[in-house]
Amino acid sequence: MGNTNNTPVLEVKNLKQYFTSGRGKNKITVKAVDDISFNIYKGETFGLVGESGCGKTTTGRSIIRLYDPTGGEVYFNGKLISGKLSKQQLREVTRGIQMIFQDPIASLNPRMTVKEIIGEGLKINNMCKSEDEMMEMIYDILETVGLTKEHAGRYPHEFSGGQRQRIGIARALIVKPDLVIADEPISALDVSIQAQILNLLNRLQKKLGLTILFIAHDLSVVKYFSDRIGVMYFGKLVECARSKDLYKNPLHPYTKSLLSAIPLPDPSYERNRKRIFYDPSVHNYGSEKPELREITPEHFVLCSKAEARQYREEIK
Repeated sequence: MGNTNNTPVLEVKNLKQYFTSGRGKNKITVKAVDDISFNIYKGETFGLVGESGCGKTTTGRSIIRLYDPTGGEVYFNGKLISGKLSKQQLREVTRGIQMIFQDPIASLNPRMTVKEIIGEGLKINNMCKSEDEMMEMIYDILETVGLTKEHAGRYPHEFSGGQRQRIGIARALIVKPDLVIADEPISALDVSIQAQILNLLNRLQKKLGLTILFIAHDLSVVKYFSDRIGVMYFGKLVECARSKDLYKNPLHPYTKSLLSAIPLPDPSYERNRKRIFYDPSVHNYGSEKPELREITPEHFVLCSKAEARQYREEIK
């Protein structure tokens, strides 16, 4: 799905991530990610949205191998990374894919200074010949994310939430990754700081040509930041389209429901805003299994053949 002129940086095929708890009759299997597929191409930002608990973060963690996928395939720069990997192969994967975590407090080691946190990736991957070269790279990335070299000797608790997230971004970018997974990077921050971090990510994306998987539940943020968007519901990808197309012509009832929930700073609009509630029982699949079908160029919806015809009529 997406631009077919070049090879995707990341190719996800039928990814499954199931979690099992209990034993015997009490055994429960949760299908956190259930058979999803998408591609991300060089230099683009792919937004993954959906309500809390729909499997967005689990998708990101399965890609970077924090979880071992239950099924499916993940290709990174054309190489299969979802199978069994040696320690060396896993190190190569985790250097090429970096993650910016949701909670900047929990993701930074409180006993390490900023220069130790940021320099750790350089040491593990043997990217520096000397201590001086490493410090130069650390100072450079700190300035890139809006901090100063004076911050290098401090500890995480000495910073504000926004500054801590900048440290997390610096840690991810210093090893020059091919793909950055940003897992709700602004949801734990104050509203005023959220805009600063988004603008920073936007600038860095253009300056460094980053490829980003941007995970969020706030659709207005994703619209501002993404080239293409995938909408997740209960572990499944229900719609995938270019950002403008998705907002202009949402087709799946769940996407329409999500978009109807976006508030606008306009009192008269808000008074008359009609919420659309999604009822999964509207789909009558019977014996036919729904598939991601291309309704218009690069606009895919999880639907049956009958629903696909209906959606095409709707767009006309």
